[in-house]
Amino acid sequence: MIVAVDGPVAAGKGTLARRLAARLGYAHLDTGGLYRAVALRLLRDGLDLADEAAGVAAAMAIEPADLTDPALRDEATGEGASRVAALPAVRQALLEYQRRFATDPPGGEAGAVLDGRDIGTVVCPEAAVKLFVTADLPARARRRWQELVARGEEIAYETVLADLERRDRRDQGRAAAPLRPAADAHLLDTTNLDIEAAFEAALAIVAGDRSHA
Repeated sequence: MIVAVDGPVAAGKGTLARRLAARLGYAHLDTGGLYRAVALRLLRDGLDLADEAAGVAAAMAIEPADLTDPALRDEATGEGASRVAALPAVRQALLEYQRRFATDPPGGEAGAVLDGRDIGTVVCPEAAVKLFVTADLPARARRRWQELVARGEEIAYETVLADLERRDRRDQGRAAAPLRPAADAHLLDTTNLDIEAAFEAALAIVAGDRSHA
């Protein structure tokens, strides 16, 4: 059983995916973490984020420890991830990793929940359940800003808003796997939902689709 959870930055898809996986007893993969890990390797090595060959090399070298690095959540890493994710060769290098995780979850789990930008459209178009989690831009910017401030970063809300708007344009406009809902995805707008309400709504959708799978 594969559950695909897609959506833009700060819509709440990561939190929902983790909670769904925990409730269902499934493995969870934050695919955005893979792109963040690639960007972080390039940034630390002083390499150009637009260098496709360097990005592929970084993607092929990713290890499990890379996905737990606290620096993955830094704003600079997130911006870098959005840039390397637009490189077709980097996306291809990470595609098989994601598909293996989905079809053969670690630990022998009965299913997998993957969240990202193109899970339902490209990575796992055969997923039994597809969610597209979204929220309006001001709400997402406010959530992201509050998260960064809580981590001790000094950044203005207006800066975060502009960053998310730029990343949305890049994610939606890239030639390789642009951000868009799959034709058969359930849309979940979390603009006016707290995490509990959003989780219950997502769980109801998953439960309904699982019963027909």
